[in-house]
Amino acid sequence: MRVLLLYPLFPKSFWSFDKALELIGRKVSLPPLGMITVAALLPQTWEFRLIDRNVQDETEADWDWADLVIVSGMIVQKLDMLQLIRQAKQRGKLVAVGGPYVTSVPEAALSAGVDFLVLDEGEITLPLLVEALQRGETSGTFSANGEKPDVTSTPIPRFDLLDLSAYNEMSVQFSRGCPFQCEFCDIIVLYGRKPRTKTPAQLLAELQFLYDLGWRRSIFVVDDNFIGNKRNVKLLLRELGPWMADHGYPFRLATEASVDLAQDTELLDLMVASNFGSVFLGIETPDTESLALTQKFQNTRHSLVESVQMINHAGLSVMAGFILGFDGEKPGVGDRIIEFVEATAIPKAMFGVLQALPNTALWKRLEKENRLLEGSEETQGHQMTLTNFIPTRPIEELAREYVSCFWELYEPRRYLSRVYRHYIAMKPFPHKVPFRMLELIEIKAVFTICWRQGIKRNTRFQFWRQLFLMLRKNPGVFIPYLSNCALVEHFIDYRQIVRDEIEAELTKLLAKEVPLKTREHPVLVNSP
Repeated sequence: MRVLLLYPLFPKSFWSFDKALELIGRKVSLPPLGMITVAALLPQTWEFRLIDRNVQDETEADWDWADLVIVSGMIVQKLDMLQLIRQAKQRGKLVAVGGPYVTSVPEAALSAGVDFLVLDEGEITLPLLVEALQRGETSGTFSANGEKPDVTSTPIPRFDLLDLSAYNEMSVQFSRGCPFQCEFCDIIVLYGRKPRTKTPAQLLAELQFLYDLGWRRSIFVVDDNFIGNKRNVKLLLRELGPWMADHGYPFRLATEASVDLAQDTELLDLMVASNFGSVFLGIETPDTESLALTQKFQNTRHSLVESVQMINHAGLSVMAGFILGFDGEKPGVGDRIIEFVEATAIPKAMFGVLQALPNTALWKRLEKENRLLEGSEETQGHQMTLTNFIPTRPIEELAREYVSCFWELYEPRRYLSRVYRHYIAMKPFPHKVPFRMLELIEIKAVFTICWRQGIKRNTRFQFWRQLFLMLRKNPGVFIPYLSNCALVEHFIDYRQIVRDEIEAELTKLLAKEVPLKTREHPVLVNSP
């Protein structure tokens, strides 16, 4: 069986970092971990060919080669995913589709003509697909019916199928699921509230596999909450630290975690000892009332500002996510987010307008209240779009705050100031990494950054002053500091895209008004 694995395109986003990646000759930040895990779960006597369309396009020779086409992706990739299904069917190919999007909304893939729907987690449903193919069946739907697999038997992903030179980071996964119950989150819907983890030996085997392939750059642990099972993650870290030391700290690690990480100093120390350098936190909003309403209670128990500062001072760079548009939100939340980000000096603060994702508690509540908007499917999950439901604030006010907030936070001088303050306050990395000569393209990137930010733009005096102060006061974090400075190249471009797209969508919304009703009273809203 010859299997063509097709990974759909992502739209440009906060995390695409296009302009910064161009400087170092990379095409994409992260690889399709789900697809190479699928390849590892299928019979290894089969042949596999992986095409990540964010790196390269498939060819007619690829289509001709395939006996079976497998497509998978997230909700934000759905437009290209559905198009790939149609293209495969036009060529007479058997098509199987799985992943988080079709698990949540299988109807879209069925309407595109897919043959096999492989829902839920592949450890359970991919063997069902294999059995159906061996019986000669040409269609079917396979579901886990609520069962969650034991991931301690999940094999090492097929990293060898990737073009490693195309990616800025690799990715691995230790756990699935999250113990919290945030109303807007679909992770607990897809993977449950009981975090399931691999064994330390499994993850170390994956790292060893990457090491043997020659990978020596960053690795992102893609768990939606790395510390969801604190007992098991500490067991992992106690083995990961010595492994890293024995191998000369070949990888810099990053992950996502809940903000209660700040209250566990042992866990923080273990992460730093294992060469974690950064962590993404879902802050969501500085407004305690909105956090309580959306059931993100873990963010209300301690000062968020102090929590971020504790994590940063321990030696982890903090990235954070923010959301505008919660019910009952008071005007000026954009300004309050700016104040929070500036107070904590978080360099990369991602934010967007709240979207109700299918089957989440938020989706079900809004559906019951008759507040979901129809016709918003095309942009659902996209970072540069407005709410897909009737908000409790005027949509125009919400849109203006969003654009203003992003525009101000990523003004180049303001951004560079946060990067400097963030890293100057950070505890230096405790590990000595072996010296590595820079590649020619990396040397060129450094000169380009210095030229643009240190000579060409009005950031020139600030850039050189902060650069030399960092070298003098905290040289142990200089490389990640300079890497974050380079992201200005992305944010200058991206903030203009945000402004243009949100203003265009707002104009479209204002052009047509349709009366809709909430559960309690009629509201005049703008329909997309």
